[in-house]
Amino acid sequence: MGAGHDTVAAELARRARTAGKQARVVDVLALLPYGLGGGLRGFYQAAVREAPWVYAGVYDLFLRPGPRPRPSGTPLARLAGGRLMRLVREWRADVVVPVFHLAAQLTGHLRTRGVLQVPSAVVVVDFAVHRQWLHPGNDLHLCVSEETADEVRRGIGRPAEATGPVVAPEFFPEEPGAEEPGAEEPGTAGWRQRIQRYGGGRPAVLVSAGAWGAGSHLPGTARLLAAHGFLPVVLCGHNERLRRALSGTPGVLVPGWVTDMPDLLRACAALVDNAAGQTAVQALAAGLPVIGHRPLPGHGTEGVRRMADLGLCDHAPDEPALLRSLTRLTEPGPRRAQRIAAGRALFREDALSRLVRVRAAGHPRS
Repeated sequence: MGAGHDTVAAELARRARTAGKQARVVDVLALLPYGLGGGLRGFYQAAVREAPWVYAGVYDLFLRPGPRPRPSGTPLARLAGGRLMRLVREWRADVVVPVFHLAAQLTGHLRTRGVLQVPSAVVVVDFAVHRQWLHPGNDLHLCVSEETADEVRRGIGRPAEATGPVVAPEFFPEEPGAEEPGAEEPGTAGWRQRIQRYGGGRPAVLVSAGAWGAGSHLPGTARLLAAHGFLPVVLCGHNERLRRALSGTPGVLVPGWVTDMPDLLRACAALVDNAAGQTAVQALAAGLPVIGHRPLPGHGTEGVRRMADLGLCDHAPDEPALLRSLTRLTEPGPRRAQRIAAGRALFREDALSRLVRVRAAGHPRS
């Protein structure tokens, strides 16, 4: 769903190949029969874009942690079991790594039944671990924070470790101090010149709507920032309707689909985010303060709150709070430096190295 899970899978595969190993990325939704995967993706996209209250209800029914019984994703995931096992046998896989919660339900089920004979290690990409990430059949969960790992251990009593987010190396600055506004780093001149030319010295604030261009009151947020001395750079993802609606807004920069995100992030002073997903952790790696504002329902809201509790972002519930946070965090000073340091501390260990050790250990199950 979206691009975040794909980005994590692609980076893990890249690291494996760089280390001389083989890796294959498989979309679990493509393994579902009868076109169910495409239907699920289309429903989710429509819900988060057009009817977020519908997704809020789905999240509350199926995903939200809590004591009351909720439906499991395992019956749906089981429909992909036969196709996955054929790929495991053909590829002679040594370890299977879910980076999406439906895949985690599938591998946990197959491990419990003894059908999947190799370890399954779940890479949890969210700060808020909803219940569909958790299946006791999986051998290990790798999490973005120690608090998330604690939650997994308490929830299912299985091993969980905090390795930090999976982010490509090009997001990390090459030079000390490159995270300060206005600091120059090789490769960022193009975006800095474009922002300077368009913004006239205003601090550039990246506003992310994710790969699907989903969000609440995005045009209003962009106009608010432009009216208060910032240059909003709005990422609309694949939502061309949103991009067209914003393109004529004075003082707002609306690029198309961005393929050089590391350079763009380092050319901006802060990120306004609504999902606590991959763009947010890429910003932390790049040394960019993050402000959560008008988060998407369900996991977006829970993730932003969790990031704020961990001191990794500001949660700005309204427009005055957003402006206050941006004023504090776009200027060099102790508050900005502390926020950047907290984000960098999140990146602890190479997740691939941990996955290789899982395979070496074997994790035999009764």
